[in-house]
Amino acid sequence: MQKLSEEMKQTIMDIFEHLHANPEVSWKEYETTSFLKQKLEDLGCRTRTFSDCTGVVGEIGSGSPVVAVRADIDALWQEVNGTFRANHSCGHDSHMTMALGTLMLLKKQPELPKGTIRFIFQPAEEKGGGALKMIEEGVLDDIDYLYGVHVRPIQETQNGRCAPSILHGSSQHIEGTIIGEEAHGARPHLGKNSIEIAAFLVHKLGLIHIDPQIPHTVKMTKLQAGGESSNIIPGKASFSLDLRAQTNEAMEALIAETERACEAAAAAFGAKIDLQKEHSLPAATQNKEAEAIMAEAITDIIGAERLDDPLVTTGGEDFHFYAVKVPNLKTTMLGLGCGLQPGLHHPHMTFDRNAIFTGIHILANAVLKTFQKAESLAAANAS
Repeated sequence: MQKLSEEMKQTIMDIFEHLHANPEVSWKEYETTSFLKQKLEDLGCRTRTFSDCTGVVGEIGSGSPVVAVRADIDALWQEVNGTFRANHSCGHDSHMTMALGTLMLLKKQPELPKGTIRFIFQPAEEKGGGALKMIEEGVLDDIDYLYGVHVRPIQETQNGRCAPSILHGSSQHIEGTIIGEEAHGARPHLGKNSIEIAAFLVHKLGLIHIDPQIPHTVKMTKLQAGGESSNIIPGKASFSLDLRAQTNEAMEALIAETERACEAAAAAFGAKIDLQKEHSLPAATQNKEAEAIMAEAITDIIGAERLDDPLVTTGGEDFHFYAVKVPNLKTTMLGLGCGLQPGLHHPHMTFDRNAIFTGIHILANAVLKTFQKAESLAAANAS
């Protein structure tokens, strides 16, 4: 496989710098979509955009098999140096860059394989709904293999190492409302203090126990109660819960125990707690075939001594909806060691940008290997 030239590397870095400097939040990636569409068309792709959402798909070649590379395109909304703004602190700017770079590198090969190579630039990963939207739009209907990539923090792997799959856990976000009763601050016996109820609920959540061999957590991540008057006992409060579990089965048990804790907290005060389940993400399912191809691609590019085992992480990713919702799809996600610190979602997250080139070489190699294996299998079946 031909490698990136110095000229290509500079072009790729220019793309990264543009994407990094122009972040857009979930479902509002309008300029990002336009930029990516133009780059795809400049590289000879047929493109498709959507009337009811952001995101863009580009492809080259025709027929089967269909091998796809997916990149998420949204940024986070967070406080950076005292100001709230969109910020690429999860590495999606690098993921987009690697997908475009993979296309550029494949186009430089002496000959492209027979079949279709598709590039999916998916919106709203941070909201947990972008993958489902791409499935709804039919983008995944005819795909045989799907590869993703995610930069990994120093807490999980070292710079220069890679994993052939990332085994994310399941996540569930729940919004809740506590409905107690307001009262004068001097007469607490006449009210039902929503803050006290929330505190009791936090205690109950800490007593949840499911299988200790399966990593899991549930915690309150937002609590809002009361107004400007400090002499009023607040009767109403809103809160958010974040649930994590390493398997889908453990998540079902965790949700059930969380609901019971809320019921118990409400009953203890004679109050009411309403719950609304927000977006959820499934735990990863391993596809050994796609994982093996990615492992071979990693070994070719950086050597077997730098190949990690499949990487187990407590984070969540809507990429795994593709495997859950699309029958027979073979998929895996490259875990790219890149010296990322202090951590994902930190407002000042940084990483070794040279790792982008490593990711491009690995992804392009994985795509080519996939077609080679498909061709060999077809020849064996024909004989």
